[in-house]
Amino acid sequence: MKLSAFTIVDQFPEPEGRGRDRYDEVVRLAEAAELGGLSALWVAEHHFQPGGTCPSPPVLLAACGARTTRLRLGVMVSVLPFHRPVDLAEEYSLLDRLTDGRVNLGVGSGYIPLEFEGFGIDPAGKRERFDAALEWMLEAFAGRTVRVGETSPSSVVLNVLPVQLPHPPIWVAVQRREAIPYVARRNLSIALIPYATVAGLPELAEEIREFRSSLPSGSKAEVAVGLHLYAGSHPDRARAALDRFLSSRLRTQSTFYQQKAAHDPHQASRAGLEASDLALVGTPREVADRLEAFRRIGVDEILGIFDFGGLGAEDVAESVRGLGRAWTP
Repeated sequence: MKLSAFTIVDQFPEPEGRGRDRYDEVVRLAEAAELGGLSALWVAEHHFQPGGTCPSPPVLLAACGARTTRLRLGVMVSVLPFHRPVDLAEEYSLLDRLTDGRVNLGVGSGYIPLEFEGFGIDPAGKRERFDAALEWMLEAFAGRTVRVGETSPSSVVLNVLPVQLPHPPIWVAVQRREAIPYVARRNLSIALIPYATVAGLPELAEEIREFRSSLPSGSKAEVAVGLHLYAGSHPDRARAALDRFLSSRLRTQSTFYQQKAAHDPHQASRAGLEASDLALVGTPREVADRLEAFRRIGVDEILGIFDFGGLGAEDVAESVRGLGRAWTP
């Protein structure tokens, strides 16, 4: 099982955010992840609200790529309904070139109402937009002729193709359980965010079994799982930061987490998440040992959310380095 870092690039007001440059912190997180032996750094795309402040992951990942040599660089996710697929295909192809084939491409359809409002997009049609964009991008990445434009479409071929052919590895982020077999039947890897969607490890294990059972024979599709992790000497600060993070998700109308919180407030609380092992706080050895439960239920990659809720940059770096040393792939 691989261990990676995943940042939502959330911003917090004073005192936690005073004088901080979150983008520089993300670049330093990438450096710490590489030095700590982690597999990848993943960055979320968000718009118009402080719960996530990276509107253009390729730009931030290019900066991370310039400061690392081995670390894989992923977006989790590129929100396909918000963009023209030709722009995304060109940008991620170029990023894959600049980083010598280190790009991981997570895709999704979006879930925050404010973001759809900001782009003037009706969320009722997001799945159709997602499906069409993904199919277009796969064709374009492979160097095949694609059609661009609606009123007077023309045929084009990308003039910059990714290093990884026919395309960079692709994950689809899923928060609705009914979408799991659909992703599996397409033979694509899947990313799950259990803090927002399930009650505990037994339910997460059921989702993973459902995914595996729906894959084509011989598939190499993977399961990635996002988890809040803190492995260091100041657990009190990490718990306070996690409380702030969870409160912020309610304020930014994070749809699936809101539903979970409405259904069972304790289960969605920091204490409830810790009790169900959907957020891990402890020493590096303690956290590494508890991660073994995810390996046993079939997780291929842990997307460790280390820099949540305004947690100090030094605490984040200590956590990444400590868990990197304690972790055995």
